[in-house]
Amino acid sequence: MKLTPVMEKYVLHWGEMGSRWGVNRTVAQIHALLYLAGKPLTADEIAETLGVARSNVSTSLKELQSWGLVKLLHVKGDRRDHFEALSDLWDTFFAIAENRKRRELDPTLTVLRECVLDGDEDESGPEVQRRIEAAAQFLERLLSWYDQMRRLPRPVLVKLLDLGAKVERLLSSKG
Repeated sequence: MKLTPVMEKYVLHWGEMGSRWGVNRTVAQIHALLYLAGKPLTADEIAETLGVARSNVSTSLKELQSWGLVKLLHVKGDRRDHFEALSDLWDTFFAIAENRKRRELDPTLTVLRECVLDGDEDESGPEVQRRIEAAAQFLERLLSWYDQMRRLPRPVLVKLLDLGAKVERLLSSKG
């Protein structure tokens, strides 16, 4: 597969953004390539297109599969594995959000709750305890909001995004 200049710019930028978000640059570039390709690609095609080692591609594809961002496909008449990225950006967003929640936010909330429970027996003082409780309450509220948002029908989510700051007027007029 040959990248056009626009595709190359997109893939390189997505790799850069991935590294800023704590994702390996090659993992992010492979995700971008598969998203733009519009067709399943083999690991060899990915390695050749991006100029990266086949072993790096294999490891990166496993990571992308673990996040639910890439699917393994089989093409009739071809014994090689083919890979395809989710084409729906909402599905991609929620796959990333759900994985980050599970890997980062859920364990953090568990520790915060433990700190709240252990706070009465700790010598850190009431101000430290108040701050930990505030952090736990904030994260609980945020995760509750996230759970509500991900259950909304997609058209409602789109309308909600389109509303943006106008939602403040709606809330102000109701109260």
